[in-house]
Formats: sequence, structure tokens, C-alpha cells
Amino acid sequence: MSQVDLKALGEEYKYHFVDEVKPVFVAERGLTRRVIEAISYHKGEPEWMLKFRLRALEIFQKKPMPTWGPDLSGLDLDHLVYYVKPAEVRDAKSWEEIPEEIRRTYERLGIPEAERKVLAGVGAQYDSEMVYHRVREELERQGVIFVAIEEGMKKYEDLFREYFAKVVPPEDNKFAALNSAAWSGGSFVYIPPGVKVELPLQAYFRVNTPEFGQFERTLIIVDEGAEVHYIEGCTAPMYSTESLHTGVIEIVVKRGARSRYTTIQNWSTNMYNLVTQRALVYGDAYHEWLDGNLGSKVTMKYPSSYLLEPGARTEILSIAFAKTGQH
Repeated sequence: MSQVDLKALGEEYKYHFVDEVKPVFVAERGLTRRVIEAISYHKGEPEWMLKFRLRALEIFQKKPMPTWGPDLSGLDLDHLVYYVKPAEVRDAKSWEEIPEEIRRTYERLGIPEAERKVLAGVGAQYDSEMVYHRVREELERQGVIFVAIEEGMKKYEDLFREYFAKVVPPEDNKFAALNSAAWSGGSFVYIPPGVKVELPLQAYFRVNTPEFGQFERTLIIVDEGAEVHYIEGCTAPMYSTESLHTGVIEIVVKRGARSRYTTIQNWSTNMYNLVTQRALVYGDAYHEWLDGNLGSKVTMKYPSSYLLEPGARTEILSIAFAKTGQH
């Protein structure tokens, strides 16, 4: 699949380069039971998660495509690749553990330097898998959890199952069901009661494979009186055919807690960006969505906060810049 001429596009596309990375596994095209089983197998998941995925697949197949938003007719869901495993390493704690060709990508994007200077923790996803996750030791000693969501599912199963898919269930909408069936990568964050994380946690999502779907799932739990700022950024190469990003963000902000979720989306203009973001905000808690949309071909987002108890507050600031051909 060809990449467009980046030099002709100018400086604004400097982050949309193609990496020469050979993945260790690529699923067949289309979303089928066999593909879902392959995803679950490669992740070594418990049986309950495979059952959850297969139920979500049934929901996805029954729900019609939405017709009330932007035109999605150019998106061929049967032609996409739904899972690409870029390397054997997953959730490394050191950049040196990551294959050199992938590490070079994040160095070009400035992620390791930002981690050293201004961040409390960093996660890095490449295609379908989180290849790197690390949080500062002083935060680990305070009980802060910031890991790939797959590790959260296995290592903190009781906490994970209490909240996973409770904020955004598969039945919520067609693309929430799609994510629930095919999710891969994303962050699991838990901030214990009273802990205030002063520097941001950041996750960075990179798509390199053409005609590909990325389906990260992020679950953030901010316990009573705690504070956190979580940032996400994303880019992809410029290809001549469409790709899909369908993320689900679930946030629980307990009594008296404060949280901020910031996302800067700079997808290339061949990307369909269809995302569901939701926070449950409890008594005297506060949640803030800061949302910047600079790229993609089509963006449909659902950032929302459910104020569940007296004193719960939220603010949502969403900014989009669209050029010709962007919706």
C-alpha cells in the first residue's frame, strides 16, 4: 500500500512518517469469531474475557451503522486488519528492551525526552500493543498503578472487573461494541485515596500498519480525594487508503477527587476516528475533558460526564480544526 508524498505535503506532516517494522503476527482481515479468538490467544486472556469479547461481537453485528452523523460509507469494516502484534515485548519498563526500529520511532517523536523532563509516567502503544509502560518509583510506593490494560486485567483482576465496561458497556453504541470485541492496548490507571499525582501521566498511540484498526481501551479510577492528569496523543503515517481508530475511555472519579483527561489527536487524514469517552463523577468530585482534534478524515466523539451525586462538577472543552475533506 502506497504512502503519499510527504515532502509535497510540507512540515505539518512531519509526524506521519512510515516505520520499517515487521510485525510478529498479523490477523486476517475482517472481524470474525476466529479473529477474536486469535486476539484473546495472543494475549493469554482468561476465559471470562473471551466470553465478553464474543458477546460484544454479537452486539456489534446486530447494531446498524449510524446514519445521523458524518458519512461513514467509505469505511469498509470487512477490509480492515483488526490485530497486529508488533513485537514479542509488551509493557517494557525500559526503552532499551524495545526493538530498535520501534524505539527509534518514539525517539523521533520526542517521547523518551518528555518522560525524563516533565512526566510522572509514560505508556507507548504501537499498532495493537502497549510496548512500553513506566511510572516513577515514588508514585509506585504510594500505590499508584499505571500499566498496560492487559496487565491490569491479570494482575489486579478484582479491581479491574469491578469497573471494566461498567462506564461504557458494549450495548452503548455500535463502535463501543466494536471496541469491546476487538480491544487491544490502552492503560489501566488507579490512584489511591488522597494521593495527588502532581505531574501528568501520558500515553502515546502510534499506528503504522495501513488499512488497520486500533482499538485501545483505557480505564482510569481516581479514588476518594485523589488527583491525576492523564494525557493522550496519537499519530499515524499518511496512506492512500482508510484506517480506523475506535477507542473507549472509561473514568471513575470518586468523592472529592479531581481528574483531568487531555487528548491531542493528530491522526493523518486517511483515519476515521470514532471514540467514546465517559466519566462517572461522584459527590464533590470534579472531572475535566480537554480535547484537541487536529487531524483525521472523520472524527465522531462522545466525551461525556455523568454527575451522579450532589456537588459533582465537570467541564468539557473540545476544539477542532478542519481543513478541506475533514469532517
